[in-house]
Amino acid sequence: MYLGYFNFQIFSLIIGKNKILIYNIEMMKLPKMFNSLTQVELIALVVFVMYIVFPVENPGFVSNMVDSPLGMVGVLAVTLYLFFNANPLVAILYVFVAYELLRRSSKQTGKAAIQEHTPSQVKKDKKMQKMNPEKKETLEEEMVEKMAPIGHSDPVVFTESAFKPVAEDVGTASMY
Repeated sequence: MYLGYFNFQIFSLIIGKNKILIYNIEMMKLPKMFNSLTQVELIALVVFVMYIVFPVENPGFVSNMVDSPLGMVGVLAVTLYLFFNANPLVAILYVFVAYELLRRSSKQTGKAAIQEHTPSQVKKDKKMQKMNPEKKETLEEEMVEKMAPIGHSDPVVFTESAFKPVAEDVGTASMY
């Protein structure tokens, strides 16, 4: 192994019309920062960069899994694991990959649109205040208050009338 070189192989698969081309890259001169990367970390780095650069759509089951609270805890756990056990370059790049993963997953599941267009409780309360203003006294209430005999007439005044109520026998139609 040379000090300025890192010997690695990356196999890429290009699928054309009925043709599959496989090529590999060997003996690339890389900066010294990449010399400390293992082959797995280097492949992960390339995959992370491709995920960030290209608009790859997440599979539905992955989006649903990542967009749940347990999935977010899992993404955080992977991030912490990489910071403690992997090269810091891979861990820092994974933070951006995790952000993109969460953003693309929430866009695909629709939670982002729901959260964006759902008003806050303060806005809902203001809207309800506008729809339900303080009630004013209506014309009917004013007239009843003005003309109501209860509370405004003399305490006990009976009026004599020639009318005499008469009740006939209703048979068994009512017990009371």
